[in-house]
Amino acid sequence: MTPISTTKMSNFRWVICALLFLATTVNYMDRQVLSLTWKDFIAPEFHWTDADYGTITGLFSLFYAIANLFAGKFIDWMGTKKGYLIAIFVWSTGAVLHAGCGWAAMQIEGYSSVAELGQLTGDAAVAIATISVYLFLSCRLILAVGEAGNFPAAIKATAEYFPKKDRAFSTSIFNSGASVGALAAPATIPLLARAWGWEMAFIIIGVLGYVWMGLWMWLYEKPRQNKRVNQAELNYIEQDNDLADVQDRDAVKEEKAIPFFKCFTYKQTWAFLVGKFMTDGVWWFFLFWAPAYFSDQYGYTSDSTMGILLIFTLYFIVTVLSIGGGYLPKYFVENRGMNPYLGSMRAMLIFACFPVLGLLAQPLGAYSAWWPAILIGLLGAGHQAWSANLFSTIGDMFPKSTIGTIVGLGTMTGGLGSMAINMGSGQFFTWAAEQGAAFSFFGFEGKPAAYMVVFCICAVAYLIGWCIMKALVPKYKPIIVE
Repeated sequence: MTPISTTKMSNFRWVICALLFLATTVNYMDRQVLSLTWKDFIAPEFHWTDADYGTITGLFSLFYAIANLFAGKFIDWMGTKKGYLIAIFVWSTGAVLHAGCGWAAMQIEGYSSVAELGQLTGDAAVAIATISVYLFLSCRLILAVGEAGNFPAAIKATAEYFPKKDRAFSTSIFNSGASVGALAAPATIPLLARAWGWEMAFIIIGVLGYVWMGLWMWLYEKPRQNKRVNQAELNYIEQDNDLADVQDRDAVKEEKAIPFFKCFTYKQTWAFLVGKFMTDGVWWFFLFWAPAYFSDQYGYTSDSTMGILLIFTLYFIVTVLSIGGGYLPKYFVENRGMNPYLGSMRAMLIFACFPVLGLLAQPLGAYSAWWPAILIGLLGAGHQAWSANLFSTIGDMFPKSTIGTIVGLGTMTGGLGSMAINMGSGQFFTWAAEQGAAFSFFGFEGKPAAYMVVFCICAVAYLIGWCIMKALVPKYKPIIVE
C-alpha cells in the first residue's frame, strides 16, 4: 500500500532505529550474563579455571563466526522482518537454556543436589568442570547462531530506512545499544544472581527478547509498505536513488544481489573483513574479561558495590561518548564536502587513536582501580564509534540487496579475531599465574604481566586495521551490479 502523502514529513524511521537499539541492547545483555556471573557464582560451583572460561568464550566466538558466514545470506533470503524475528527467538531461547546447565550436570554425574557440586575435590571436581563446560558450550552454540543475525538484520534495516548521509549516525545510535546493554548488565545481573541465583539471571534477561519480538511484528514493514511512513519521509529515505519524481515507488526494481563467492573478488569486501578481524576481538575481550579483571587484580567481585560501580562507570563512558561517533562523519560530509566513505574513514582514523590510551591502564591501575575503568571506557568508546562508521562503509559501497551478506562475512571474521584473543587470553592468564615472578613484562609479573601484554595488543589493533583498509580502498568506489 502506498503511504498517504502529507506536507509534513513523518519520522517513523527513528522508531525503527529505536527498535534496532533495543534489540542490540538485549543482544549484549544476553551475552554479558556469563561474564558477570562466572567468576564469583558459577566457577566456585563448577570448579572452572581461567582456561575453562577462555575456552567457552573462545569457542562461542568461533560458533558466532561460523554462524555469521550464513547469517547475512539468511537475512537477505528471509527478508529483514522474518529474519530478525527468527534470529532473536533462537538467541533468547539459547540464553534461557543456560539456566539448566547446573541441573543437567547434576543429573549426568549422579548427584542429588547442585549444592554438592561445589564441595567436590580431585577427579570428581575435574569431571564436573569438564561436563559443565560442554553443557555451557551447547547453550553458547544456540546463543551464537541466533545472535549472528542481529547485525546483518540491523544494518539491512538501516539501509532500508535511512539515506546514506544519515546511516553512520543512525548506526551509531542502534550500535550504542551494545554499550547500553553492557552498562545495564553490571547494574542488574550480579544483583539478580545474588538475590535469586545465577540461573534466574539468565532466564529474566533471556525473556526480554520474546517481548521485543512482539514489538517488531507490530511495527516493522518496508518503508514503501509501512502505513506509518508518509510520502515526504519516503522521498527523504530514498533520496540516494534520485527518484524523487517517481510517484509509484512499487514500480522501482530491486537491485541485483551479488553472488556469494563473487563478493570475495572485491577489495571493498576485504577492507571490511580486515577492519572487523582486527578490532572486534578487542571489544569482546573487555566485554568478557573486564569483570574478572577487577575481581582478580583488585578483589572487587561483580556483585560488590565497588565492582558494580567500576563496570558501570566503564560502560557509561562508552555509551555517552560513542553516540557522537556517528555525528563526526555527518559533519565531514555536510560541512567539509567529503563523500560518505571519505568522511567515515577520516572519522575512523580519529577513533583509532582512542585505544592507544589502553597502554596506560595497567601502569596507572597501580594507583587506583578507577584509572583502568576510565581508560578502558575511553578505549571502548573509540571502538563503538569506529564500529558504527565501519558498518556505514558497507551501505556506501554495496547494493542494499547484498548488505546482509557482507555484514555476515565481516562479523564472521570479527568472531574469528575474538576467538583468538579470548581463548588465547584464557590459556595465557592461567599460564602466567602459574609462572608467577618467572614471567615479567614492563615491570609486571605473573597474571598482571599477562594483562599488560593483551592491553598492548588491543591498543595498536585499530591503527593497523585502518592502514590496511586504506591501502585496499584508498578512495570512494561503489560497486555497480549490471
